[in-house]
Amino acid sequence: MQFTPDMKKFFVISMLISFAMICSCQKQDLAAEQQLAQRKAELDAREKALDEREKALAERENAATNIRKIPADVQRPVRDPAQVKAEKEKRLQQLPPEAQGLIADPSRMAAGKEERDRRIQERLAQRQRRLEELQRMRMSRGIAKPGAVAPPEAAASPEVAASPHVEATSPSPSPTPQ
Repeated sequence: MQFTPDMKKFFVISMLISFAMICSCQKQDLAAEQQLAQRKAELDAREKALDEREKALAERENAATNIRKIPADVQRPVRDPAQVKAEKEKRLQQLPPEAQGLIADPSRMAAGKEERDRRIQERLAQRQRRLEELQRMRMSRGIAKPGAVAPPEAAASPEVAASPHVEATSPSPSPTPQ
């Protein structure tokens, strides 16, 4: 059997098309493999960073726990408070006079606090007396606090009728006297 030129052309063209399809598939596979390798590398980097963060967090937690736990052999022995005070006084006496003036004396601080508390109590009592006096003056004049109800005997007194507060809140004008 002999091939005609048309058959040869057809055969060559079909071979070229097949070859082109195979090459394009291989290129697509190569691009997909490259993309897959890139994603894998990114995921590996993320996983490594996450592992490092977890290790750092665990180290911080261990350090915090170790700080809280003071071993028994490192703990300070319990000392007598009187001995501590005596040592403190001794160290204070060794300081130069200008430095001693800068250190607050606890006895003076306590007296100052007591004096300040006493003055505050006096001021509070004075304010309370003034408030009570103001309330008595208001009640004697018949002026009640805004929003408060006046006592019934104050409403009948002539002072209330002459009060500018009551006139200003009166719903109807009063007739003018002739």
